[in-house]
Amino acid sequence: MTPTADSHADRLVLEAVGVALSALPAHARIAVAFSGGVDSSVLLDAVVRVAGASRCVALHVHHGLSAHADEWLAHCEAFAQERGVEFAAQRVDVPRDAGVSVEAAARDARYRALDAMCATRAVRTLWLAQHADDQAETVLLQLLRGAGLAGLAAMAPEYLPAGASAVRVRPLLHLLRAQLEQYASGRDLRWIDDESNADTRYARNALRHEVTPALAVHFPGFRDALARTAAHAASAQRLLDDLARIDLNEAVRDDGRALSHDALLALDDDRALNLLRYWMRTLGLVAASTARLTDALRQLREVGEAGEGHSLRIDHAGQALRSYRGLIYWEAGDSSDPADETALAERAVSELAWQGESIWRLPQWRGTFVFVAVASNVDSASDDPDTLPVSVLRRALLSARSRSGGERMRTSAAQSSPSRTLKNLFQERGIPAWKRDVPLLYVGDDLLFVPLLGLNRAALPEQIDAAGQRVRIIWRDDLLIA
Repeated sequence: MTPTADSHADRLVLEAVGVALSALPAHARIAVAFSGGVDSSVLLDAVVRVAGASRCVALHVHHGLSAHADEWLAHCEAFAQERGVEFAAQRVDVPRDAGVSVEAAARDARYRALDAMCATRAVRTLWLAQHADDQAETVLLQLLRGAGLAGLAAMAPEYLPAGASAVRVRPLLHLLRAQLEQYASGRDLRWIDDESNADTRYARNALRHEVTPALAVHFPGFRDALARTAAHAASAQRLLDDLARIDLNEAVRDDGRALSHDALLALDDDRALNLLRYWMRTLGLVAASTARLTDALRQLREVGEAGEGHSLRIDHAGQALRSYRGLIYWEAGDSSDPADETALAERAVSELAWQGESIWRLPQWRGTFVFVAVASNVDSASDDPDTLPVSVLRRALLSARSRSGGERMRTSAAQSSPSRTLKNLFQERGIPAWKRDVPLLYVGDDLLFVPLLGLNRAALPEQIDAAGQRVRIIWRDDLLIA
């Protein structure tokens, strides 16, 4: 390497970091995902030179997949300390689930850990060291996998994933790996060589070591061409998302939790599939294959022709797509769960010795029981049958519990009326499954109140003093759902 090459690479890297830095508020802190490899070592070193060490925090994820992982952790901490940069690390367990590659599982675990470390430090920007060679490899991989436009768009220069606390920024995305290596050599940086990067059993490594060198010989500008392909795909995907938002506005019901069956099926197949993909992303669901979505749409059209959809169930990634009373929605659970019940996560029972409290906050259900005092008068019981004497709330410990199945209640004031299952009552009132995950309020061992259904008359005393103090129970969902 000549000094000219080194200085040219140095200038390119510092300019790229400076451009990214100029887009941030003054004094905003920057988290750098720091594996210790050459790419992230160059990025961290350059960020310190341009922004200053006080604005940086180096974040390292210890996967435990290599026998050298502890040595890498020590190296990264020393590298950061040499530059006066705050350092943090988090260990993760990479699951070995069937059908999921180690690469994908490690990537997901890494990003979850990085985002958690950013959230802990209130850092809103996470810088990643991917470069033009990484982008080219990603586009090739997506092409070979038959990915759609979203896949071909590859890595965005800046991106805020759903639910993430920090924007992911890739300042070096237009630079070549060779340019980063020139920078590192010119700065005498020390970095880690991960032995797994040479293992061509991994698809990306096979491309890197066996395919792209041949492409570089016959098509020297292939990286730029693939980068343009990614940019074109990203532009086309934005237009499809714009169209999906228009369709979603027409079809959405219940604050985005459901779609109108008729509105979806009024679209042609391509447009309906585009809406389904976009809707799933807004719900934070795992993307489904084209084959899976095409089959789902076929079944939804068959349901529409039959005029009923209650039994429809299409399982995907721990969720089930359902059609019920003209609405399409996702509910948690798999095919082992009953087809007409919500799969409810077990929650710890919450208890309260009621002493006149007006609210009882239940964060695990993302809501609050509100106890509203009702003016006492002789006609109150007949005017507002949904109230109850405060003596009922004080007769035993209150508890909030999850549904377990088979619970029954009597909604009629008539003593002779039979009790009915909550499942039947929910169905009768047309309450969709995703709204049925509510806390059941017990007084002692007696079911007292069910949100959306009301009081269980069987739990109230037969003789009630109408002039006594009374309350009305209300369940209020949180306005902001985390």
